[in-house]
Amino acid sequence: MSLYNYPLHFKFKITTFSNDFEATDALGNTIFYVREKILTWRDQMKVYSDSSKSELLYEIKSNKLIDFQQTFTITNPQGNIIGKVRRKSIHSLWKSTFKLMDTYDNHDHTIQEKNAFVKLWDGIFGEIPIIGMLSGYVFNPSYILSANEGEELFELNKEPSFFGRKFTVHKITEKEVNEERMVLSLALMVLNERSRG
Repeated sequence: MSLYNYPLHFKFKITTFSNDFEATDALGNTIFYVREKILTWRDQMKVYSDSSKSELLYEIKSNKLIDFQQTFTITNPQGNIIGKVRRKSIHSLWKSTFKLMDTYDNHDHTIQEKNAFVKLWDGIFGEIPIIGMLSGYVFNPSYILSANEGEELFELNKEPSFFGRKFTVHKITEKEVNEERMVLSLALMVLNERSRG
């Protein structure tokens, strides 16, 4: 039995200075609310139960001040590690790739961009004055979260929008997986990749 009712929807707010978004399920219920802290030395995100930010569910913190092989650790309010996500920055110049690690630092899953050419053309199109602002309606990347054995488990798609603010998550496997860790990892990836498309 799934932890969430899929598909999930990530929708960014455009009225705040922070990089905030709300995650809702197929029934429109809020499953969490993410706020990325700005003006900090290290990337840091807080995940709340809803937009009131009264109940903290998770924290996501970067281990480095720079972007090279940056690793993010996901913890609950008690400080217990849920998992880790490592962004492969060099490889990301061509195809965005994030390595997921369990609580023992074992790399067991990967999030990878489905079509590298979308990133290439998005970068080119986005540099064209005025017209480039419309890239969010033309180039919308998709990402696959798969196990190391190669089985595809989740697919995340960016939806056409002017501000790049809507994403949809589909669970594409029937097997039992750690949905909590997988969905939080996808949420982190969205915060890193949102500016594209």
